[in-house]
Amino acid sequence: MDEYIIILRMLLESRDVTQRDVSEALGVSLGKTNQLIHACAEEGYLKEEENLDGGRGRNVSYAVTDRGRKLLEEHRVDAALILASGFGSRFVPLTYETPKGLLEVFGERMVERQIRQLHEVGITDITLMVGYLKEKFDYLIDKYGVKLIYNPEYIDKNTLATLYHAAPVLQGKNCYILSSDNWMRRNMYHTYEPHSWYAATYMTGDTREWAMSVGRNGVIKEVSVGGRDAWCMYGPVYFTREFSERFLPLVASYYRMPGTEQYYWEDVLIRNLKTLPPMYINRQPENQVYEFENLEELRRFDEKYVENSGSAAMRLVSDVFKIPESDIVNIKCLKAGMTNKSWLFSVQASAPNPQYAGKSYICRIPGPGTEKMISRKEEGDVYKAVGTLGITEELIYFNPDNGYKISRYYHGARNADFTKDAELQQCMSLLKTLHNSGVTVSHDFNLRERLNVYEALCLADGHEIPFEDYPEIRMQAEKLMNWLDTLSRPRTICHIDSVSDNFIFTDEGLKMIDWEYCGMADPLIDLGMAAIYSYMNYDEAKHLIGIYREASFQDTMTEADPGIALRGLSDQEAFAIVTAYMGLGGLLWSLWCVYKISLGENFGDYTLKMYRYFKNSYQILQKLGKI
Repeated sequence: MDEYIIILRMLLESRDVTQRDVSEALGVSLGKTNQLIHACAEEGYLKEEENLDGGRGRNVSYAVTDRGRKLLEEHRVDAALILASGFGSRFVPLTYETPKGLLEVFGERMVERQIRQLHEVGITDITLMVGYLKEKFDYLIDKYGVKLIYNPEYIDKNTLATLYHAAPVLQGKNCYILSSDNWMRRNMYHTYEPHSWYAATYMTGDTREWAMSVGRNGVIKEVSVGGRDAWCMYGPVYFTREFSERFLPLVASYYRMPGTEQYYWEDVLIRNLKTLPPMYINRQPENQVYEFENLEELRRFDEKYVENSGSAAMRLVSDVFKIPESDIVNIKCLKAGMTNKSWLFSVQASAPNPQYAGKSYICRIPGPGTEKMISRKEEGDVYKAVGTLGITEELIYFNPDNGYKISRYYHGARNADFTKDAELQQCMSLLKTLHNSGVTVSHDFNLRERLNVYEALCLADGHEIPFEDYPEIRMQAEKLMNWLDTLSRPRTICHIDSVSDNFIFTDEGLKMIDWEYCGMADPLIDLGMAAIYSYMNYDEAKHLIGIYREASFQDTMTEADPGIALRGLSDQEAFAIVTAYMGLGGLLWSLWCVYKISLGENFGDYTLKMYRYFKNSYQILQKLGKI
């Protein structure tokens, strides 16, 4: 019956179709094709009619009957689901500004090309599942009449979760499943489809794609991750309603299993091929389906991207280094920070500017909402002030208006590990050097002022702070800050963001990076922040204080000096102050998260952990009789 559907479909789509065309589409001999066509006629699905040869082989001299059209209607494609929620990390910095599916290829956005191709075959019930930069897709509703649904887990989970949330779109429908960032050379969609299929491209040599083992009837039997000289899963997919009816409950079951957060939906398919309705291979010719892996591939395909990617970040680098965009190579997305997005790149060795040629750099792009939380002018002042100490990264470019920053990348550098005492000691020595350097800046990091600012941001536009006991906690925070005020603590330049990731070991020594929160404050605040960033318990915080106390902060020191932060303080007094800063820092960063969550970002349980630090710290200080 599947062969009948393909024959009838081809005759409806083109009156010029030949038996050879049908033979190639079915993958059978001309003799077998002739038998199938006659069988279709005998079943009343076709009727004979006069037709000319056309010079390409004997034309099929048949037309589809009403009975044939009725049969086709049972196989009509009802809808299409386009997956468009992902970030596209291999396309940074372009995808910092534009979702991958909205990038243009030969002047046409990839997702729009697919929508247009679907419309050409009469499929207008189209749903896009969006997530990252979801607002960018809104215009498609007005332009093409599509629907948008939101994937709430696009940040943390893979496509198994995506399909789980998209299940209502698939239920009871014959439906295409597409990726917004695919590009199909010719239109491979149809009004009617005979069975479920997965598009396949032949990969020569070794591949890391999903390689298929297929039966003689075209049914996919097994799939392995990686293979050699194989047909691989590549491109669009089609589910019949019968397939979805059996498959979607499996998707829901696997979704609920622990440990499947990073599963692709294909992982479920592969594990259940033998029990599901048949899934067929849909072999596509070479150069038909494109899944661009990175910007370099897109540059080779569409020369527009060689010199003008349309990215503001790429244009900035081009201007700063005075090089064409084509000399910006080896681009990689770095682990996105909680405040910023950063990407790594190299300058081509043959670039015209020898000062930078052959070297690597990091470009930082401030995240959404940070302009309300961080003064980039003050950050610029910090870099000027601490530059004389030789303890920070080499800065190439800094814009005090928008916070864009380009700094040198240190090959072989690694982040510090605070669980190793030897490394923790080196980091505390560097931090102690900063505190005792005598370097000053004109602005403070004031906890009371910061809490007020973050609280106001959280409550703006009718939003709420979600903690039930926040009013009581806020009063306790005021009490804690009032106690700290009575201590008349010394003030020095402080890093504030003293997380282990901001200490990097390089061939040129230990460096501290990311100074955007830096200001004048009690130096013990840096110990409190270092403790909570590393999720230290309070015994570990005591150990941290001891490491800091014993750390040297100048090469000529002959004996341990507690430095300005700890002079005159007993261990218990120092612990109480650091505990207070652990609590207040936890409260501050929990509000920071609440605000960022209102902008669409996600931080898992970090918010809860930070909020808990305040409660635990307050209880400890009560037991110590400090408040």
